[in-house]
Amino acid sequence: QVQLVESGGGLVQAGGSLSVPCAASGRTFSSYTAGWFRQAPGKEREFVATITRSGSNTYYADSVKGRFTISRDNAKDTVYLQMNSLKPEDTAVYYCAAGTTVTIGRPHTYDYWGQGTQVTVSS
Repeated sequence: QVQLVESGGGLVQAGGSLSVPCAASGRTFSSYTAGWFRQAPGKEREFVATITRSGSNTYYADSVKGRFTISRDNAKDTVYLQMNSLKPEDTAVYYCAAGTTVTIGRPHTYDYWGQGTQVTVSS
């Protein structure tokens, strides 16, 4: 069992930056692929980014590629999402997720989820 807790969300102006950490506890976090998803009001949960167990490979949705960076520090059991050049359409609840055998971009293949943190980008 892994518990995930996101923090660091908030209100930011368009063009600004925000870093969102997700702290894991329970089983060895380095055993899990980690990812970020987001859900805006009235929309389905969508893939944002994923990072492999060692951090050697990362994958991004086209909508955030070049603006967002996912990273992890397994010594601190933490995965990060650095968001730059934010746009109003990035407004959503951001969820951290982890899994042992995941299909990139498929939320139902991730085993554990955080409670989410709200990110609001004003125009």
